[in-house]
Amino acid sequence: MVTRVATVAFQGIDAVPVDVQAHIAPGLPALVIVGLGDKAVRESGERVRAALIASGLGLPPKRITINLAPADLPKEGSHYDLPIALALMSAIGAIPQDALDGYLALGELGLDGRLAHVGGILPAAISAHGRGLGIVCPKLSGPEAAWASEDVDIIAADSLLALVNHLTGHQLQGRPAPGKQLLEAGDLPDLMDVRGQAVARRALEVAAAGGHNLLKV
Repeated sequence: MVTRVATVAFQGIDAVPVDVQAHIAPGLPALVIVGLGDKAVRESGERVRAALIASGLGLPPKRITINLAPADLPKEGSHYDLPIALALMSAIGAIPQDALDGYLALGELGLDGRLAHVGGILPAAISAHGRGLGIVCPKLSGPEAAWASEDVDIIAADSLLALVNHLTGHQLQGRPAPGKQLLEAGDLPDLMDVRGQAVARRALEVAAAGGHNLLKV
């Protein structure tokens, strides 16, 4: 049986729907991730395996295949960790298979099962709202997701274990309020962190280097 969890891929500032599919079958033990993922996506398997073990869960000694559909769409980043973990948890019965119907998920996993903030939360939340879905994300990302709309159902947890407790009804997480990210002195955003929009970024760099005026439309 195949279990599914919705997430997104980012193309510039657009969040494109992606379907994370997990399949467990007899065979030599292996965890294979397919679907045109970059190095961060391919390494996701080891982070997910360690996070599940740290959360008291274990993967069966079988052949596990993770497919990121559509297969011809490039996938980048570590935010696929959480949907992959949730799809596997659904496949092994750790959470109800219908628990994530109506949600999309994204977040990076630590080896201890904690969830780390990832970029693109706001575009993902806006995409979820447009599709009539809720969003599952790290606790630190919840205040950013809340800016998308008051109507978006947000589950923001700080670890896989807390997320399992919420989805099984043991310890519910409250909806986060919209918040601002406070920057420390000297910790200002840098254009090197921008992914995509290469032409626009180059124009900004040239204007800044030459001291030129810039009109943004």
